[in-house]
Amino acid sequence: MEPRKRPQRAVVLLSGGLDSTTLAYLLDAYGFVLYGLSFRYGQRHERELEAARAIAEKLRFAEHRVVTLDLAQWGGSSLVGSGEIPSQPTRGIPSTYVPVRNLVFLAIAHAYAEAIDADAVAIAVSQVDYSGYPDCRGEFLDAYQQAADLASRRFVETRRRIPVLAPFLDVPKSAIVRLGLRLGVDYAETWSCYRGGERPCQECDSCRLRAQAFAEAGVPDPLLQR
Repeated sequence: MEPRKRPQRAVVLLSGGLDSTTLAYLLDAYGFVLYGLSFRYGQRHERELEAARAIAEKLRFAEHRVVTLDLAQWGGSSLVGSGEIPSQPTRGIPSTYVPVRNLVFLAIAHAYAEAIDADAVAIAVSQVDYSGYPDCRGEFLDAYQQAADLASRRFVETRRRIPVLAPFLDVPKSAIVRLGLRLGVDYAETWSCYRGGERPCQECDSCRLRAQAFAEAGVPDPLLQR
């Protein structure tokens, strides 16, 4: 009799937002054992982390870790206190871009994944409906995968890579909403607003993208129905 294979493990970057929550539900539906990784990196509020904790508990993650990094110590982004969060669309890469944030997050996720012998690292980036951040593009993920392979003892010794799963890379946010609703996501439990607070500001870039997604999906945002 062949030895029984263990379920696949995935480290999922969980912000508590619309996209990463849908990704967690998708991986759960595919039978992955989930290990969540969230970051307290100097952002202006804890609301998204509260959402991430609730989602990890609801989906019964095997483990959910919140890693603290002080990216605010050198600034460079309005998300970590350097200037005002814009209320109107801006040209080019907006001030809410946190320098190479996804590179930092993915590197830590891969360290965690190798330590627990996980089978994948999952990230909910999209290069369709997004703010233009350079670390949300397929070009970046391809280059990152190569670097992660070369830095990994597991890959160097056994050629077993830990792949980056980014199933939403070319998916419009409205389609992500539709998928999430089929998977049973309660989007009232998620948080997207850059400003925190009791209710979404409905002015920041993240709120605008979320509003557009629900409008195109033809359903109301339950977070605004409270």
